[in-house]
Amino acid sequence: MELKRQLLAGLAIGVLAIPALAQDLPGEGKTVRIARNDSLGANYVQDEILISMIEDLGYDVELVTVGVAAFLQAAKQGDMDITADINMPQRAPQVEKVEEWVALVGDGTIGGGGINGYTIDKATSEKYDITSLEQLKDPELAKLFDSDGDGLANLINCDPGWSCGDVVDYQLEEFGLGDTVESIRAKYEPLMAEVFARYRQGDSVLYYTWSPSFVTEGLKPGEDVVWLPIPYDALPEGVSSSGKQEVSGVVGCAGGQDPCRMATGSWNWKIAANRKFLKENPAIAALAETVSWPLATWSSWEGRMKEDSSDRNIKSIADDWIENNRETYEDFVGTARKAATK
Repeated sequence: MELKRQLLAGLAIGVLAIPALAQDLPGEGKTVRIARNDSLGANYVQDEILISMIEDLGYDVELVTVGVAAFLQAAKQGDMDITADINMPQRAPQVEKVEEWVALVGDGTIGGGGINGYTIDKATSEKYDITSLEQLKDPELAKLFDSDGDGLANLINCDPGWSCGDVVDYQLEEFGLGDTVESIRAKYEPLMAEVFARYRQGDSVLYYTWSPSFVTEGLKPGEDVVWLPIPYDALPEGVSSSGKQEVSGVVGCAGGQDPCRMATGSWNWKIAANRKFLKENPAIAALAETVSWPLATWSSWEGRMKEDSSDRNIKSIADDWIENNRETYEDFVGTARKAATK
C-alpha cells in the first residue's frame, strides 16, 4: 500500500512538472533560423547573446550570415525567421517592401540609438576652421583631403551595396560637392585601415562612419577627430530619419555645435522577423520587444573587437557580458518565458 502511494505521488509530481517544464522551455522541439548581417561589427556580439537567450528558452538555433536584402526576401518566403541586424532608417525602403510578411520589433537594441555622419581629423578642422561639410565646396580646402593626387578630397564611403553609401552619394550631389569631393566605395574595413595609417602619419583624413563602431573606438570624436555637420536636412527618396537630422549632445561636433546635424539623424539596430513566426513564438516576440544594451556597452564591444574580430573572441565578449550582467540577462529571459504562458 505504501509503495502504491509513493508511486502515485511520484506520478503526480511528474504530471505537475510538465506545465512548469513547458513554461521554462517554450521552445523545446523547435528550431529558430537566425540571420546575422554580412557586415562585421558589435552586432555580432549582440547576436551571440541573443542566441544564448533563445537557447535558454529551449530552442535549437541555426545561424546564417547573409546580407539584409537576402534575409528580408527569405523571411518574406518563410525560409528565415529572425535577425537583429537591420540598420534603420537606412534600410527602411527595403523593409517597407516586405512589411506585409516581415515585422520590425522593439525600439532598437542600442539604448538611445547611435549616430552617423562625416568625420575629419580634429587638427585640420581647427587649423582651417572647417565646421561644415559644405565648406568642402572650396577647392583649396578639399585638396587638404586629397590622398591620390587628383586635386579632389577623397571621402571614404560605405561598401558598394550598403544603403549608407547611397545616402552619402546623394548628399554630395545635393550639397554641390560633386566637383570637389570624390566618394570612395570599396570594402570599408581595408579602406579605414588606410585612414588609420594616414592619421598616424599626420595626414588629413575625411570619412563617413557611425557610432558605435570600431572606427569611433580607434579615432575618438572630440579627441582625434570631429563630426562635420551637414548644412541642412537632406535624404534620398525612401529614406527617413527618426525625427530631424539634428542630434543633441553629440560629443565631438565640429566647432562645439549642439545640436549637430548628422547624415541621417539617430540610427539603430532593429530586430526583424517573419510575422507568422512571431505569432507562433510569443516568447521570442517578447524578447525582441525588450532587449537592448547601453551605447557605452556597444562601444566597449567594438573596442575589444578592434583587437580581435575572430568568432572565438566575439563569443568570448558575449560570454563575458552574460557573466557580468547575469541579473539583466535573466530579466530578459524571464520576460520572454512569462509571455509564453499568456
